[in-house]
Formats: sequence, C-alpha cells, structure tokens
Amino acid sequence: MGIANYFTFSRILIAPLFLLVYLEHDFFNINNILLPYVLLTLLTISELSDAFDGYLARKYNQVTDFGKVLDPMADSIARTSMFLTFTLDPVNLPVVLIFVLLYRDSIISTLRTVCALKGYALAARTSGKIKAVIQGIAVFVILLLMIPHSLGLLSTASLHTTSTTIVSIAAIYTVYSGVEYIYANWSYINRLLWIKRASTDP
Repeated sequence: MGIANYFTFSRILIAPLFLLVYLEHDFFNINNILLPYVLLTLLTISELSDAFDGYLARKYNQVTDFGKVLDPMADSIARTSMFLTFTLDPVNLPVVLIFVLLYRDSIISTLRTVCALKGYALAARTSGKIKAVIQGIAVFVILLLMIPHSLGLLSTASLHTTSTTIVSIAAIYTVYSGVEYIYANWSYINRLLWIKRASTDP
C-alpha cells in the first residue's frame, strides 16, 4: 500500500458520501441552492485524487499490478455511483443508461481481475482514460445545470432532457472503449482462455 493507493481508496470513499449528501442534504443543513456547489467540491476532490494517484505512483516508483487493477476499479465505482445518484430527483436520469455504464465496467473489471490472477496485468487503454474524462465532464456539466435549476432559471424537464443527452453521449463512448479494450487485449484474453482449456483437458 503506497501513498498512491491511498489516494485511490479516497476516491472510493467519496462515492457514498456524494450519494448521501445528494439525498440527505437537508439533514446536513445544505439547501438546494448550496447543494450543487457542495457536490462540485466532492467531484473536484475525487478527480484530483485520480490525477494525483497516477502522478505519485510514477514519481515514487510505486506502479504495481495491484494499482493497475485498483485505479480503474475506483474510477468505475466513483462515477457509476454518481450517475446512479442522478437517477433520483431532480435530475432523473434513465436507469437503462446507468446499466450500460455498469455492464461495460463490470465486464472489463472481471477480465482485469481474472487476468491478474493468471499473472497478466492488463493496463488501462487510452480509450479508457478518455472515457473517464468524458464521464467526469458529464457529471460536472450536470452539476453546473443544477445551479440555474436551484435558482428557478432552468426547468426540471430541461434539466432532465439535457442531462439525459449528455449521459447518452458518454454511454456510447463507454461502450466503444469497452469493445476497443477487449480487441486490443485479445491476445492476452485468448491466452488466458487457452490456459484454462489446457488445464481442464484430461
């Protein structure tokens, strides 16, 4: 456990906090006008931890196979949790879009974990990093839209429609990045399948 992995774990811990603040902001004495700014702060901390863990891992020579698996997993947990949060009022994202994101990340995370157990550490692809940026931007824009909505300057219907469009674009690229990841790492995945078949042959 190097310092980089602690930053990664902090991103996982922020995810339920984001949901809790969104749902129970009245309990924390956070009104509707202040809520988007608090959520933006949590998002900023999460994104900064994503930037710092990679930087620190390289600077202090703490790049590990564990970190290669944990970092994208933390990204998936954090951003999927935020998108799931937005399925509730007032954003009301369609749940089907979240399942698209969840299925893609579940498949890729499973492949990474299984390959790691077999001795193959599949590093993140550029398309996956772009996917993370697009998803982060989508969350950021939705939170920005919540500001005029909280002031009565943007209708709930407009907030819902615009947010759905933004996340739909993110979902399309998310699917593409998953297909590209499998294609780029097919030789490793195929080798894993071959090893499994060979081990089960009589």
